[in-house]
Amino acid sequence: MENRLILGIESSCDETAVAVVSNGRDVLANVVASQVDWHRKFGGVVPEIASRKHLELINPVIEEALSEAQVDFEDLTAVAVTYGPGLVGGLLVGIAAAKAIAYSQELPLIAVNHIEGHIYANLIAHQNLEAPVVCLTVSGGHSDLLYFQELGDYQLLGRTRDDAVGEAFDKVAQVLDLGFPGGPAIDKLASQGEADAIQLPRPLIDADNYDFSFSGLKTAVLNYINNQQQRGERIVKADLVASFQQAVVDILVAKVTKAVRELEVEQVMLAGGVAANSQLRAELEEELSALGVKLYFPPLKLCTDNAAMIASAAYYHWQQQNWAGYDLNAEPNLKLE
Repeated sequence: MENRLILGIESSCDETAVAVVSNGRDVLANVVASQVDWHRKFGGVVPEIASRKHLELINPVIEEALSEAQVDFEDLTAVAVTYGPGLVGGLLVGIAAAKAIAYSQELPLIAVNHIEGHIYANLIAHQNLEAPVVCLTVSGGHSDLLYFQELGDYQLLGRTRDDAVGEAFDKVAQVLDLGFPGGPAIDKLASQGEADAIQLPRPLIDADNYDFSFSGLKTAVLNYINNQQQRGERIVKADLVASFQQAVVDILVAKVTKAVRELEVEQVMLAGGVAANSQLRAELEEELSALGVKLYFPPLKLCTDNAAMIASAAYYHWQQQNWAGYDLNAEPNLKLE
């Protein structure tokens, strides 16, 4: 099979990333320039700082990716870029770079949904993974449950009605002064606490749908903290985050197993930044194994934002000739449809 090389660009948040991927699954280069240290002092990503750093980094990162892959622009089949969701300033930097390369080299321009990219990270990590498959996508801005009848074609089963999982993790971590990003900090501290120490709600866990809701759970944690402080009572942070994380995992596992039973699938993909959560991986794998279902998730380096996943998703768009025009614009609130 002829190699189809796609250059992927990802700049939706605070990572300037460029990758070269062959035929959707073979990563030749995956370069990521992180801005985490720049934003940590502010307790979160500052959009203006992020966009300025993208401007500084985008060209050197493109050059490094091409060098690592040992290819030139003329070897490329297409150029792919994240166009949403994300921070509009960062998205525009990536889109401008992708347009310039595509125009100068007369290559197809492919627009990729950032969340879709996280899903296709699994295809890089697991070369033999094929549809049908259920996918749980959980990140800082999104929580979606999808069904793939075939690769490149998915059905949205359910999504969060309010806060995303990662958003709830970050807010709880911020209030408890655990640092940023909140997910890894809570995951680490939770291992030292008792998951049944504090009773917290599990919204929609028994609802007859696939939707999620985490706003009420987040609020319950904040109310507990306020009540303890007003009484002058000690807050055992490890117990609180362990109880919070257990509630989140219970909700996610319940929805996934419901989909598995009703759709009768034998494979599940886990995607997004929160897919790196150790407890979610362990408990979901245990529950699915009991049902004879295989769980797939990417390695940690592919769970966070990267461009290899964007190039992988783009390959399936390229096959369908689903190309973008030069009027492509950033869509910061883009959703999976």
